[in-house]
This record gives sequence, C-alpha cells and structure tokens, in this order.
Amino acid sequence: MPKPFNPSRRTAIRSLASASMLLPGMLHEMLAEDAPNAAAGDPLAPKAPMFPAKAKRVIFLYMSGGVSHVDTFDPKPKLTADHHKKYKDDFLHASPWTSKAYSQNGAQVTELFPHVGACMDDICLVRSMYNDIPNHPQAILQVHGGSTVQPRPSIGSWVSYGLGTMSKNLPSYVVLAPEIPYAGSAAWDSGFLPAFHQGVRVIPGQEAIPNIARSGYADIQDMDLGLINFFNQRHADTHDADPALAARIKTFETAYGMQKEAPEVFDISKESDATLDLYGLQRDTKKGFGWMCLTARRLAERGVRFIEIIDGGYDKYTNWDAHLDIRMHEPLAKKADKPIAGLLKDLKSRGMLEDTLVVWTTEFGRKPGDASPDEEGRTHWSTAYSSWMAGGGVKAGMVYGSTDDYGLTIASNPVHIHDFQATILNQLGLDHTKLTFRHAGRDYRLTDVSGHVVKDIVS
Repeated sequence: MPKPFNPSRRTAIRSLASASMLLPGMLHEMLAEDAPNAAAGDPLAPKAPMFPAKAKRVIFLYMSGGVSHVDTFDPKPKLTADHHKKYKDDFLHASPWTSKAYSQNGAQVTELFPHVGACMDDICLVRSMYNDIPNHPQAILQVHGGSTVQPRPSIGSWVSYGLGTMSKNLPSYVVLAPEIPYAGSAAWDSGFLPAFHQGVRVIPGQEAIPNIARSGYADIQDMDLGLINFFNQRHADTHDADPALAARIKTFETAYGMQKEAPEVFDISKESDATLDLYGLQRDTKKGFGWMCLTARRLAERGVRFIEIIDGGYDKYTNWDAHLDIRMHEPLAKKADKPIAGLLKDLKSRGMLEDTLVVWTTEFGRKPGDASPDEEGRTHWSTAYSSWMAGGGVKAGMVYGSTDDYGLTIASNPVHIHDFQATILNQLGLDHTKLTFRHAGRDYRLTDVSGHVVKDIVS
C-alpha cells in the first residue's frame, strides 16, 4: 500500500513555489533557511573543495585525433638534421615546419602555433606525457575517464560531482563539440555517476541547443512545469534517495533555467569589436573554433564549472589523425591558434585566468619515424607527447619534462595521464584519491588506482 502523502514544510514550500511559477533556481534561496544543508535539495549546489583551491573552473581544450608533438610543442632540431636516416627499425622524418622561441622563457614552438607560442610565458608546457594504448577509442576514454577498458565518468562529470555548479540556470558541465569524436558521447558521459553530471553537448551553429527557445505561451509552460514539479516532489517523498528520480527532477530544472539564460550566453553580438578580433571572429559568426573559445569564456564567467571544447570528429580531414600527410595539421592549427591565444589573453585581461585552469591536450602524439622512407604521415604514438596548462595556480612560463633527441621516448620527468588528471583535480581543491563513488561493490575514482599530483608544476 502506498505511503500516505504527508508533505514536510520543505516539500510544501517547493510545491507552492512551483505552483506560483517561480524559477526552480529561486528555490535555493527559499529553502536555505529551512534546512541546515541547502545542497540536500539541489544535487548540483556548490560544494566546498576538500582543501583550498587555486582554480574555480576548467576550460578543457581537447584536440581529437592525436596531435604530433614534434610538429608543434616539442620540435627536434636533430630530427630535422637526420631526416631519412634510419634509427633502429624506422626512417626518421623531419617536421616540415620551422620553430623558434616565441616568448621570454625560451620554449621552442613550431610555426604552426605562433599565437599560442607568444603566450608561452603564461603556459606550463608538459613535454613528457604518456598513456597506455595508442588507439583512438581507448586513449580517448583514458584521457577523459581514466580507463582504457570501459567507459567511465568523464573528468567533467567528476568535477561536477565533486564541486557542483556555480550557476543556477546552466549545466555544471558543457561540451562544445561540432562533431562526435572517435569514442562518441562516452567522452562526456557521466557513466555510473548520477545523470545530471553528464556533459551537455552544444553544437555551434544557428541553433546551438535544439528547442532552447521558449514557446509562445510562456505562462502555460510555467504552469505545466509547476504541476510536473509538484508531482515529481510528491513522488520523491515516497522514494527516498532514488538517484534516477533526483536526476529527472534536476533535468527539468536545468532545462527550464537554460531556456532563460542560454540564448544570451550564445549570443556574442554585444561583445566589443576588440574582443571579437582577439578571437579572430566576424560579428555575425555563430560557429567555428573562435566562437567556441569565446563562448567558453562566457560560460566560465557565468558559473559553469567545466567547459570542454572538442576539435575534430570521425572525418579524417577534420581531426588531427595525420596518417596520410602530416601537413593536414596546418589548416587545423591555423583555425585554432589565434582563438586559443585570444582566450588566454581575454581571461587574463578580465582577471579570470588566476582562477580558471585552461588545459590543452590530445589523446597521444605521433611517431617521428616510419618503416618507409617515403611516408608523409605519422602514426599513433602514446609513448611520448605534449600537453599544457595555463592559469589556475599552475606555474607559468615553465617547461616540464623532456623527450629524447627525436621525440621517441621520455628523457625526464614522465607524466602519465593519471598524473595529469590528478593535477587538474588538485588545482580545483580535490584529492583524486578521495574523490570516489561506490559502484558495483567497489569504490571508483577518475585516476583508477594510480596517479600522483605533479607538484613541481603547481604553486
């Protein structure tokens, strides 16, 4: 026999608020005095970090397909000098691009990234990255979820789970992805974490999020949603601690809030000409890498906790998977270089870089040599590659780790992907060994059973 409906004061306030068409986000203030822990009524309410944090949010720039380190952020003069010489079992292949030190710290960057190169004094470049499998789906899963074996919650979902969101009307985790990467939506899935921690995909274009505009009968919609919320809360009272039900209720609230705030976030028409130029944008632009970088800044300043930009999909001409010809990197770098630098400069000028961690990474590098002397492309190489961070308490103007003269192996200070993830969480005030979730009889974490914070690169 069903449990009699005997609403608590808290439930009654919720129902009355819904019936009177108040925004769901407003309930946070109404209920604050009614309960010692306001987060109990809002699973995405902001949570205190485990220890003092350097960063409040992350902008995660993921280049899908495998960016060649020796052609971008780890150029090798000896590789150029020994072009077509045989080394071990392969013929070495020089980079077609020259390099130079673009900034005061002396870090060499190739001409593919001159604008980012000019920002190297604000960047901590890690040249000694490695992961476990040089195959796209598994490597992408490991970069995002820590495991090559099975899809697990993405890093953005873990951050949402650990810290909640600072925005009432926007998701905690937003993914700007014009195309689906090799691993599909598993790259931003919440896995076994509650569904409201999943990344919300935004597709740049005329309508970034389908059906975001409110109907012409807003009052009727308000009444409908108020009634739905009333019955949802009534049902929740008879099903204590049901995560699926909590996710459903939160989804309605987030969708409602997004209809109010998201259209303004994606409208860049009020940005200054100087700001648009910083990202290489025309005023009427509604897509492209520059639009995604500017939108990431706009989402960050409105309280979204984790924003990911995914560059590249399955199409070999739109991702960094340069098997056929390494020169395929050139158009991709050209479209990304100025916007990324613009994002860093924009955040810095607004005082946001101090507490925003910007991360640039890919799933692996590319091999400097090949069995054929005539090969023009490069194959996958997970033994060594480059990534970088900026802001959020990471040491600026620093190069950490190194590879050998050809970029084949790590020569100093190896950084496994789990170490990289542990460091990102650390800057947000989260201990990667304690940020766990019990599932299927065991505790899981982003870094699996390994990983160490790279203390030398953080302040």
